[in-house]
Amino acid sequence: MSLRVAPRRDPAWIGRVFALWATLAVAWPLLVLAEFKPWALLSPQSLQPTLHFLGDFFPPRLEPEFLWMVARETWRTVAIATAGITLALGWAVPLALIASRTLSVSALVGRMAFLPASVRQAVRWLLMLLRSVPELIWALIFVRVVGLGPTSGVLAIALTYAGMLGKVYAEILESGDAQPTQALLRNGAGRLQAFFYALLPQRATELTSYTIYRWECAIRSSAVLGFVGAGGLGQQMDASMKMFNGSEVATMLLVFMALVWLADRVSALLRSALA
Repeated sequence: MSLRVAPRRDPAWIGRVFALWATLAVAWPLLVLAEFKPWALLSPQSLQPTLHFLGDFFPPRLEPEFLWMVARETWRTVAIATAGITLALGWAVPLALIASRTLSVSALVGRMAFLPASVRQAVRWLLMLLRSVPELIWALIFVRVVGLGPTSGVLAIALTYAGMLGKVYAEILESGDAQPTQALLRNGAGRLQAFFYALLPQRATELTSYTIYRWECAIRSSAVLGFVGAGGLGQQMDASMKMFNGSEVATMLLVFMALVWLADRVSALLRSALA
């Protein structure tokens, strides 16, 4: 009985080398087009101001009055994210039900009728429009319309996340088993009855998990929106940076990191409870 000798060379090395060179061939022109020059960070003109700016971060400001203000703005940041997600759900759920082919009565006999198909396509275009505009752009628009403050942040998160949630909700609903839903519709049940008794029990875990994930993302977004005047911790951080007060920025960065970690832990606990 002969023993097979293991090859000294990886049999797939040619494919891996080719993939590496192909990636470089594609990525290098993109980096040149984007003017990606990381070595500029190490030039004397950039390095000295950067080190001076980072040196102002230490020590962080820890006065009780300042910490109370940071805690208040942190809670406002969470409130902006939660209110925005709540409004987004109010728009995303009905739009997702309309966009879902599974709940179409005319599709039971084959091809969907022209009018329902047109409405469904129009809703999908609306969802694409909402999610294609970043929440930062919506915030800039609403800051000019309603003024500075949390209202702009809530509306910006609500519009963008309504598009995201509605699209994903519709896809999750369509990926489920359509037979129970179709059976209810064929026997005279309404669309809402078919949704609550057939579709929702199948996909409740996925829908809830994705909603929690989006709430976690909204908390990060609400801090970024503060830099354009949408309120919350980001607006205070922007004001401190404009005043070149690095110690205040350092404190708020640490608090924001703790907030993101806490939101991540809460999200993980809720997902594990749903599993």
